[in-house]
Formats: sequence, C-alpha cells, structure tokens
Amino acid sequence: MQNVISKIKNFKIPKINPKITLLDKFILSQVLGATIVCLILFIIVWIAPETLFKIIKKILRDTYTPLYGLKVLVLEIPKVLAKAIPVGILLGSIFTFDRLSKNSELSILRGIGLSFNRIMAPVIALGIVLSFFCYLVNDKLVPSASAKLGESKGGGSHFVYIVENPDKSPKQNIIVSNFNPTEIFNITVMNFSHEKYTDATMFKSIIFAPIAHKTNNAWILENALIYEIDDDGIYKKVLHQEKYPILTEKNQAQEVFDLMLNNTRKERVFTNSQIKNYAKLLKRANFSDEYRYFRAKLYQRYLHPLTCILFAIIGCMLGFAPPRSQRLVGFTIAVGMTFGYYITLPFFDLLAQKAILPPFLAASFPIALFIVSIFIIKKAKDL
Repeated sequence: MQNVISKIKNFKIPKINPKITLLDKFILSQVLGATIVCLILFIIVWIAPETLFKIIKKILRDTYTPLYGLKVLVLEIPKVLAKAIPVGILLGSIFTFDRLSKNSELSILRGIGLSFNRIMAPVIALGIVLSFFCYLVNDKLVPSASAKLGESKGGGSHFVYIVENPDKSPKQNIIVSNFNPTEIFNITVMNFSHEKYTDATMFKSIIFAPIAHKTNNAWILENALIYEIDDDGIYKKVLHQEKYPILTEKNQAQEVFDLMLNNTRKERVFTNSQIKNYAKLLKRANFSDEYRYFRAKLYQRYLHPLTCILFAIIGCMLGFAPPRSQRLVGFTIAVGMTFGYYITLPFFDLLAQKAILPPFLAASFPIALFIVSIFIIKKAKDL
C-alpha cells in the first residue's frame, strides 16, 4: 500500500511537446494553398449567377453608383464565406492528398512507419483554426455586413400580437399595418369582451389610429377613434381620444416593439447573443414556431464550425487512394456531401420549427451523419 501511495506522489504528468516536422509544414502549406483557391472559386461561383447580375443591373439603371455597387458586392462576401470555409478545406484536402497518392508519396510515408492519422494531423490542426474563424464570421462579420447593407434595421407590414389575460384568455388583438424602426402606422386594437359565446368571439370595442409612438412604458395611439360595441355586436357610439395608451404593463411596450421589428429580420443579421435573447423573447410571447426555429439556428451557429474539422478529415480520407485508382470518386462524394448538407439545412430547420424534431437534434443531425461517414470511409479504405 505504501508503495502505491509513494508512486502516486511521485507521479508526474508527462510533458506533451508536439514537434512540427518538415513534413507537417509541407502538407500544411499544400492544403492551405489549395483551400484558399477553392474558397475563392466557391465564392465566385456562389455570387456570380445572381448577386453580381443584380448589382450590374442596378448600376446600369443608375440605382447604384459603380462605387456603391462594389461596396455591396464586398459586403455580400461574408454571407458566402461562412459556407465556403468548410467546403474550401474539404476540396483542398482532397486535392492535396489525391496528388500525394497519385505520386505514391503517401504510400512511401506509410511505408516508413507513419500512420495515416499522423499524416493528416496538420490538416486537422488547420481545420480547428478555420472552425474558430468560421464561428467568428457567422457571429461578427456577417451581422456587421448585414447592418451596413441596411438589413438589420427592420420594418415592414402586417404585424399581429395578442395580449393575454393572466388566465391565458385573449385580452387585446393588436394589428399593425406598417412600421419602421421609429414609427408605427395604421394600428387597430380589438378589445375582447368578457362575455363568452360558443359560436363567435365578441369585442367590447375597436380602436383605430393612423399613427402610434412607443414610449418607455406604453404605445401611445394618436387621434384614436374608439368604436364601442354592445353585447349584441352593434356599435353603440364612437369616441375620439387624442392619446390612447396600450401595452402599459412592465417592459411590455419594448418587448412587443422588439418582436415587431425582428419579425421581418433574417437570421443572419443577429449575433449569437442577439439570437439567444430574441429566442427568450419569443418564448415569453408564446411564439412557439419562431422560438423553435431560432433555437435551431442558434445551435447551428455553434455546430456548423465543427464541419471544418470533420470536412478536413473526410477530405484527407477521400483523397487517399492507390496510385492507379479512379480519381473522380472522391471528388464526386465530396460534392454530393456538400450539396446534401446545405440543401437539407432548411429541411431540418422546418422539422425544428414544426416540433417534429427538438431544435438541438435538428441542428446536430447533419454533424452526426458526417461523424458516421468518417467511420464508414475509414473502414472502406482500410485506414
């Protein structure tokens, strides 16, 4: 027993001192160069057919100046970059390892005792670095570019919000016909009656206002017309009120205003923290479908960068082949996986939104498929 205790006391954690060899530098430089080329090609292919055509058309119509058109084009790149990074390292690693296999260099390296895991270690390291960069692009660069393009301002038409009583019965139905970040136009407020009917919902009054202003404690309807309704559903009188307050409970005015503005914004204009806060707001407002959708999007923000690491591994494996084997197989599988991943993302978003899958499971399912693919490829190629 004393010998065991003395061994535990004298135990020292071994120092990990990974050596970056000349081989690591060579493979890293080759994969990095190929990845950058693939990134550029992917961005050009993604932007050229639609975005570039629209910008050129607006320049020719004098809607944009050439300088502003160039600015819009540059600001569109971050939206594509987050998608292009995993694809870039996938194709870059395939190209590099395919060339090394064709020249029998991988066979020589394995012949001198290097395992395949050791050979692709620098590529995995590059994938880790790119995964952090991909995360930052989605969290910082894309929302910033969207803000400069004016996409994050919010605004639109037709917003509906139902105010509930403590017992969850409807109290008010607020309908906004038009709005922007500073003004609210054409508001209709329907105050529900306490009377309950089996065949219809009755209102005790309906208020119309051409404009409303948000304060810290309420929405103030200007020049409101109040149509009072009796129990038989007939207007009994019309009143005019210069200022009619609604949404007067604590924080209610600001929360409903935020819901209204964010209702028309796309997911890409939010940072990760903003998505998290907006999802909480949706949950409090009982917007269940939207809440589940944005939770899935938040999980995707954290899980999507992992594809850089997984694609790096898959690319190395698909690129490895005997010198005289078919070369297009690996590239075909890689292209199929890429398109399959990005095409099915909206499908999984829909599954989360409709509560068919939990948001985390919907966001992580593609990642799980890629992990399974790694084991299948490894077994098939006997790596």
